[in-house]
Amino acid sequence: MTQEQWVAVDQYITDLFVPSDPALEETLQSTIDAGLPRINVAPNQGKLLHILARSHGARRILELGTLAGYSTIWLARALPSDGTLITLEANPKHAKVAQANIDRAGLTKQVEIRVGAALETLPQLAAEGQEPFDLVFIDADKVNTAEYFSWALKLTRRGSVIITDNVVRQGGVIDANSTDENIQGIRRFNAALALEPRVKATIVQTVGSKGYDGLAIALVVGD
Repeated sequence: MTQEQWVAVDQYITDLFVPSDPALEETLQSTIDAGLPRINVAPNQGKLLHILARSHGARRILELGTLAGYSTIWLARALPSDGTLITLEANPKHAKVAQANIDRAGLTKQVEIRVGAALETLPQLAAEGQEPFDLVFIDADKVNTAEYFSWALKLTRRGSVIITDNVVRQGGVIDANSTDENIQGIRRFNAALALEPRVKATIVQTVGSKGYDGLAIALVVGD
């Protein structure tokens, strides 16, 4: 198996299940035009997030890591008309690009971008007494993923779902002696997830146009 084959299969899947969508395609193009990192989820992964949010009946979604708003749009489109999505983005340039994409997708009223380091904006959300979120998608810097998960537990309720991306790191997570701070950050998260009694969780390995990685899914089952 090769990366080229993974990409080809992803394209085959996308052609079958992800019809042409101007708002999403323009969001991907804006990522390139603005020189943002091309680390958005793949189209079939975006649709997976949409299906998970919709099947869960999510009314309130929290996203950590907006980038250009690609996954944001997929998730927000799963919301009912009175639903809300709050997305946290540390980089003001990314947030500006994302806001334009969200506006173009007609989601301005449902999506709020909060700019700032997530470890600063998450406590602010808690202090505001926000209603619990039904679904949280964590796709921000990997060093602090365990801390983001801890906050996600504080901001959700029994029955909420927490999804975390990039938790396999091309298999690097099996190396306890890795000097890569991103791998060590994800190892801390994976260990915390496995030991957390308030969730039922698993990790699934993935391959595709984004390479070899994985996705963690946790159902909150305790207070």
